[in-house]
Amino acid sequence: MRGFSEMLEGRAVVRETDMAEAMRSHVMELAYQALDLHESSDLQAIAHHIKQKFDEAYGPSWHCVVGKDFGSCITHLCGCFVFFHIDAMEFLIFKDGKDFPESKEEAVGVLQRSRSSS
Repeated sequence: MRGFSEMLEGRAVVRETDMAEAMRSHVMELAYQALDLHESSDLQAIAHHIKQKFDEAYGPSWHCVVGKDFGSCITHLCGCFVFFHIDAMEFLIFKDGKDFPESKEEAVGVLQRSRSSS
């Protein structure tokens, strides 16, 4: 039996990112893995899986939002943001800039997104 990720291979579509390609490929691989390991309705488990693996690989504090229709307004560390979808499932992964002093504002980006603006 084929896993969910095999059925969706090549269907991840990046909507917005400033993340390096290697890191972006890693997060998409983790998304497929999470979809294979968890029921598609268990959005919290899918998000937790991705967040935990990214924290292990790239250090804390990563955040992951998974769902089918959500808005967001986030502050993120530049180079540490990706928003993509696999079919109707959307993934927002980012590392916040809270550990940086305010004098490093150039290292932080802000994204505001709502479904109505898509």
